Amino acid sequence: MDAKIQAVIDEWQEKVTIPDLKEELDALIAAGDEDKLFDAFYRSLEFGTAGLRGTLGVGTNRMNEYVVAQATKGVADYLNAHYENPTLALARDSRLKGEEFQKVAAGVLAANGIKVYVYPRIEPVPTLSFAVRYLGTSAGIVLTASHNPAPYNGYKVYNDNGGQIANEAADEISATIAKVNPFDVEVMDFDEALEKGLVVWTPDEVIDAFIQNVKKVSVPGFKAADGYKVVYTPLNGTGMECVTKILGEIGVTDVAVVEEQRNPDGNFPTCKYPNPEFREALELALKLADEVKPNLLVATDPDADRMGTAIPHDGDYVLISGNEMGVLLMDWLAQQAQKNGEDVATKVGVTTIVSSSMPDALAKDWGFEVRRVLTGFKFIGDQIDQLKDAGEEDRYLMGFEESYGYLAGTHARDKDAIVATMLAVEMASDYAARGMDLYEAMEELYKKYGYYLNGTVNASFPGASGAEKMANIMQGLRDNPPTELAGYKVVGVTDYGKGVEMPRVGGLQKEAAQVLPATNVIEFRLEDDNKIIFRPSGTEPKVKAYLFSKGATRAESEAVRDKLQAAAEEVLS
Repeated sequence: MDAKIQAVIDEWQEKVTIPDLKEELDALIAAGDEDKLFDAFYRSLEFGTAGLRGTLGVGTNRMNEYVVAQATKGVADYLNAHYENPTLALARDSRLKGEEFQKVAAGVLAANGIKVYVYPRIEPVPTLSFAVRYLGTSAGIVLTASHNPAPYNGYKVYNDNGGQIANEAADEISATIAKVNPFDVEVMDFDEALEKGLVVWTPDEVIDAFIQNVKKVSVPGFKAADGYKVVYTPLNGTGMECVTKILGEIGVTDVAVVEEQRNPDGNFPTCKYPNPEFREALELALKLADEVKPNLLVATDPDADRMGTAIPHDGDYVLISGNEMGVLLMDWLAQQAQKNGEDVATKVGVTTIVSSSMPDALAKDWGFEVRRVLTGFKFIGDQIDQLKDAGEEDRYLMGFEESYGYLAGTHARDKDAIVATMLAVEMASDYAARGMDLYEAMEELYKKYGYYLNGTVNASFPGASGAEKMANIMQGLRDNPPTELAGYKVVGVTDYGKGVEMPRVGGLQKEAAQVLPATNVIEFRLEDDNKIIFRPSGTEPKVKAYLFSKGATRAESEAVRDKLQAAAEEVLS
């Protein structure tokens, strides 16, 4: 074992007092399991613009109370350096150790003189973004690992406008964290902090205000048809309270909830991956749907910022992809704006460089503008802020990313499965009144604009050697870019690592061109409007290839996508 790593292990063995972590470390040392010890200690868990995310356990490369304390000390020092009398809003989802981490984070902040508003129960991520804005705090923290498997937890930091922190703030916090010894961090007892008023429970009025702000995005005069029924699963996460409240607000009271997934449970006993993108996560909901015959099936991920849907169609249930739901909502909201007498040409839709190319076709047809930003919903939130600063917040139509994240309305600066669920129900009901389900509505858009299909290839590279291989793959694509992929000539390459002008289509485009922050993404544009984008994940040890195919028919586009998949798999092998 490297001497520096061994010294860190020795310090942890001497100073760890939390029973489950001490037991785990003693067992690893007793077993002489150098591989596991190395992986747990070879680096510190990286603090990036998405904060921290990792598997639970002992070590500097794991999520545990000491790493949370160390990170929070870095956040506290940053806030005290930039704000006079800073305050912070704090939330957690249903993840394992979430409550313990929340108390540690609150205790560190309190010990550093920062007043903390703590939600008294688990709440969705968008309610934290809203709380920062509603309470006027200097920052926010949410303890979540989104849709990762049960062994994960994470730590996301938000700025004073309710969006995830910018790169500059993340870099400053990260540099501060690096100077902090996790065993030297002062943590005030949670109950003591409550008594001193340094920790206060976030009042229920914040959730009530959140629901009312979401409802403002509702279609004016919407009324669900008699007997309209929804099957819903929160996937043992945080969505139950807010989803059922908002559906009740719009008159949808016949909601059948998957009992096995109703209550919060960080073990996620019913599915390995609590991710509404995967059919596996929806199996129990689909089984319930077979019994109760709903108009729509909805699932939200554990922190309720992503939403997945299934549509009853021709005697089966068809899953709508994240890209498809984003396209459907963008088109439908343009319809609603036009019905309300608004000038659709003034509107701005926002999506990401790795999301479907189909919004470009919508923008050209409707006349609104589509802006493409980097992956990460904070960049979509930043576009709302820019419109607001110009006094044009009402121009924002909606934003979405391919990974099932959507935001309509400007109540939050992060993706919001609560507002997405409400709008999906209203949209499905509207199309049903026209004699169409959402699958058929999407088919109409495909027939009108072309079959823009998407896919992803995920290649995992765990551990230290994996990180090196990921870097080599991306560097290889830069040093020796292919001239052909899947039998298609490469007609254009964009290396987002150099910082490039934001891709924009249609609309007024009266603002000056914006340059995207540099990021480790490479795009290869191919003949016939096809494309492959390679991007390392920001939260998992993976390189992702995003596939974009277009055809006059579904079969034609699927055949192209299959070729793109094979080519991407070869590159990542």
